[in-house]
Amino acid sequence: MRIFISSIVLILSQRSLFKFYMYSSAFLLAATSVLVNYYASLHIDFYGAYNTSAFGIELLPQKGPSLWMALIVLQLTFGIGYITLLQIHSIYSQLIILDLLVPIIGLITELPLHIRETLVFTSSLILTLNTVLVLAVKFKWFYYSTRYVYLLVRHMYRIYGLQLLMEDTWKRIRFPDILRVFWLTRITAQAAVLVYILRMANETDSFFISWDDFWDLICNLIISGCDSTLTVLGMSAVISSVAHYLGLGILAFIGSTEEDDRRLGFVAPVLFFILALQTGLSGLRPEERLIRLSRNMCLLLTAVLHFIHGMTDPVLMSLSASHVSSFRRHFPVLFVSACLFILPVLLSYVLWHHYALNTWLFAVTAFCVELCLKVIVSLTVYTLFMIDGYYNVLWEKLDDYVYYVRSTGNIIEFIFGVVMFGNGAYTMMFESGSKIRACMMCLHAYFNIYLQAKNGWKTFMNRRTAVKKINSLPEIKGSRLQEIDDVCAICYHEFTTSARITPCNHYFHALCLRKWLYIQDTCPMCHQKVYIEDDIKDNSNISNNNGFIAPNENPEEAIREAAAESDRELNEDDSTDCDDDVQRERNGVIQHTDTAAEEFINDDTD
Repeated sequence: MRIFISSIVLILSQRSLFKFYMYSSAFLLAATSVLVNYYASLHIDFYGAYNTSAFGIELLPQKGPSLWMALIVLQLTFGIGYITLLQIHSIYSQLIILDLLVPIIGLITELPLHIRETLVFTSSLILTLNTVLVLAVKFKWFYYSTRYVYLLVRHMYRIYGLQLLMEDTWKRIRFPDILRVFWLTRITAQAAVLVYILRMANETDSFFISWDDFWDLICNLIISGCDSTLTVLGMSAVISSVAHYLGLGILAFIGSTEEDDRRLGFVAPVLFFILALQTGLSGLRPEERLIRLSRNMCLLLTAVLHFIHGMTDPVLMSLSASHVSSFRRHFPVLFVSACLFILPVLLSYVLWHHYALNTWLFAVTAFCVELCLKVIVSLTVYTLFMIDGYYNVLWEKLDDYVYYVRSTGNIIEFIFGVVMFGNGAYTMMFESGSKIRACMMCLHAYFNIYLQAKNGWKTFMNRRTAVKKINSLPEIKGSRLQEIDDVCAICYHEFTTSARITPCNHYFHALCLRKWLYIQDTCPMCHQKVYIEDDIKDNSNISNNNGFIAPNENPEEAIREAAAESDRELNEDDSTDCDDDVQRERNGVIQHTDTAAEEFINDDTD
């Protein structure tokens, strides 16, 4: 039954859901009013009762008439809220208010106990019948609203599929906001109760508590904030909000506009929830839960720092490659990079001075060292590009140096991935094995080990093939290079030392062409295949990139070759036309034959 009601609430539209909550709140107000009348009429001694607040402050005197007035005000509040939520605007609203006040009138007139019981029962029965009648009248609207949304959901599922339907439902019901409000409300209520208990235990009227009590209060709130799967989801929603705004702040600070870098608010809560499931956080004892949560938060912090480095690295490379000279533009990215280097060092230093070596501490330290190496690699590449821009001279070895630095970083990262896989295997075999941990290890082995090794090997082979092809291409130097008055079609710089010629007689800088061949094996000018034969002949007839003929070429020979090429094209066109005519004649014969055969069949059928 609860699953059925939850499914109905899930598919309701926003307006229908608002009305559903209004009717539910009205029902709760009616039930609360009935319970208050029952308890006040049968279980409270109005002539000897004290009315004090939760904080020990006497708001009303202890005499009976004061409590009667309080009950009248409370029932009036319940009645007005009830008729407002159900939108009752007729004379029945006044009768409902009177019905709620009848048991209080019996108390004021000091009627016998059995008569007061009868009044309470009658008032409750009338209020219940009115609620059922109103809900029955609204049931038709509720049925058609539910049916309309159900048909709409089924239509969306058939057209767009399950994934888009789930995304639309997730956005429509605002599930993270609901979890966030639930967790914060629960923590606030628990904090109020704990503060009240501390004040009562210390017997003080001050609203301030000591630092020790404050720390105990925070620890208790954190422990109770992840004691079930639902509360873990609520804490994940809060972490999502914090990580989202942290990511937006860092993006605004470094000046990045990439949309993919805004996913920190999604990555952080998912990782936290996976860590909670992997370690069984909600099922631990309170003391163990606090320790495990602190360890998970350390792992989450290192993961967030890795993600932030992924946000800053493209900005750092774009600034260095574009030769931006503004210090105000470089300072934010360099400052964030420095923080990304200092924070892991401080975290490792603190953890190693407070904890003994174990698999968890080893994992955190490995992540911190890996992050520091990533930052060093990024800053090294940034420095190389800045040096290249400062001297404003073509540095042919720059691409090799950048490749060597990044390859070294990727190899170290791959080694760390293998080491972390071994650490996870040891943890699963000898400490705490679980199905979730096994699945995470499989994902880690595929994405961080297999794919990284595959991509690294592919990059290496592409570079090796490109270098081999570049070395096999003819090279022009000296006076022959000066005869061609043009620039490289890739970088638009003049040829100073040498140039490489492709089989299609286009020439480029060797470094520029090698970078191009990393991406695709075609000529940048004419998009022909840059294939290299074993017996490459040194072609002395070289045309520049604009189509002009070099001075040492033979014009008459070029004209004869052009005329021969035109004759071949005309012959091919003539042969193609003849073939088309023959084909059309054959098609006409076949069509005529098919028509005759069809007529013969029709005649035979008749």
